[in-house]
Amino acid sequence: MGEEGRIRTLSQLGLTARDGREARVTGLSVDSRDVRDGHLFAALPGTRMHGAEFVSYALRMGAAAVLTDREGAQLAASGMGASGAALVVTEDPRQALAFAASLWFGAQPETVVAVTGTNGKTSVATFTRQIWEALGLAAVNVGTTGVEGAWSTPLKHTTPEPVTLHRVLAEAAAAGVTHAAMEASSHGLEQRRLDGVRLRAAAFSNFSQDHLDYHPDFDAYFAAKAGLFDRVLPDDGVAVLNLDDAKGQVLAERVAARRQDILTVGRHEAAALRILDQRFEPGGQTLRYSWAGRTRQARLALIGGFQGGNVLLSAGLAVATGSEPDEVFAVLPRLAGVRGRMQRVAERADGGAVYVDYAHTPEALATALQALRPHVMGRLVVVFGAGGDRDRGKRPLMGAAATAHADLAFVTDDNPRTEDRAAIRRAILQAAPDAIEVPDRAEAILRGVDALQPGDALLIAGKGHETGQIVGETVYPFDDAEQASVAVAALDGRVA
Repeated sequence: MGEEGRIRTLSQLGLTARDGREARVTGLSVDSRDVRDGHLFAALPGTRMHGAEFVSYALRMGAAAVLTDREGAQLAASGMGASGAALVVTEDPRQALAFAASLWFGAQPETVVAVTGTNGKTSVATFTRQIWEALGLAAVNVGTTGVEGAWSTPLKHTTPEPVTLHRVLAEAAAAGVTHAAMEASSHGLEQRRLDGVRLRAAAFSNFSQDHLDYHPDFDAYFAAKAGLFDRVLPDDGVAVLNLDDAKGQVLAERVAARRQDILTVGRHEAAALRILDQRFEPGGQTLRYSWAGRTRQARLALIGGFQGGNVLLSAGLAVATGSEPDEVFAVLPRLAGVRGRMQRVAERADGGAVYVDYAHTPEALATALQALRPHVMGRLVVVFGAGGDRDRGKRPLMGAAATAHADLAFVTDDNPRTEDRAAIRRAILQAAPDAIEVPDRAEAILRGVDALQPGDALLIAGKGHETGQIVGETVYPFDDAEQASVAVAALDGRVA
């Protein structure tokens, strides 16, 4: 039976209402505008206002029950009495909603894994899906680029809210998908969106500064990510951890203390899946690694040394969920790069190459530039900016990263949102005094492409796969890869 026409009681969803009141639920809603007759409306606390402010509207739309916290119950008190609707009050309504959504939709792919970390989530999830597909399994990856693979659908968030997430997992399972690799963002973990997902394994890539506009400090940011292992991964799940990152070692100790299985990855001498060496060429790299006492080698058509780590983290997830190691390692040379992740998008007539990457944190920008350097014979040029209405502290750090690792830098607008664009650029330029300021992103890309000489490479950083630029409250069409192609065509006299 599809969602329409389905009925569950509150107790069947693991929920208990005040006064023991029962309700027959016909659907779940987190937006009061989506409420229909019989729905359970989740009135959740928000950053700007509490969802309970909309309870009266939800009740008028026919909500049979309201799920909220104590504050929400107080806000909704005036309208609940006469409605006859059941009121469910919990300390953690987000988690309660996640488990209710899991019970409501029921089905999930048989094998689900999740990966968290500041950088690399999309690549690891995508590579894991590609490995499974190469082994003949019906697989998808879920995250920043939507749902891709054997079944596809767009998503608005890296980690969707629970109702959408569990609906998507159920629809994927109904479509025959047996394996799913998910990105687990810190926001999603903090807001309990993944709770109720039945994981077989979880991976950690790395940790650096990001999202401090949302999390109060580094400890809170790491605690959110650690929740994937502390709370979501079941006791019989496997933790796949990058030991090269200090926080990966912290997680390894915590997971080991719970006696969960661990598969470690990295250059660290204790890593089970260990990188021994990498050789870089213009079009990719050769990765030398070891597993179970045997040295192996794979030619990867991927740019950037960090991609070697991402590939082995993905291989670790596949092995951890039951795939034969030799079969997994055999298909690694078939992996293709992820859209907007160190993607080669254009080339000048004289050989200058243009790459697009999602790097939008100081660590990610530094890593991307350092990773690209061994593939480049000439100069390394970068076009970058920083997002508005986000962590302001990382802006000068972005400038410092570009100054330290690029030969020529152009500072431009990213997604300024509602902030003053010039102020964002000034904050970056404080640490990049020699960078060239070009406010218009299209012009900056054109000038970056124009600066390329034979053997040079241009990295356009910050937006990656995105196809829009957010200025104020409006999203304008903008694609870095498309702009790069147009610039190359114009400068080289080609037809775009």
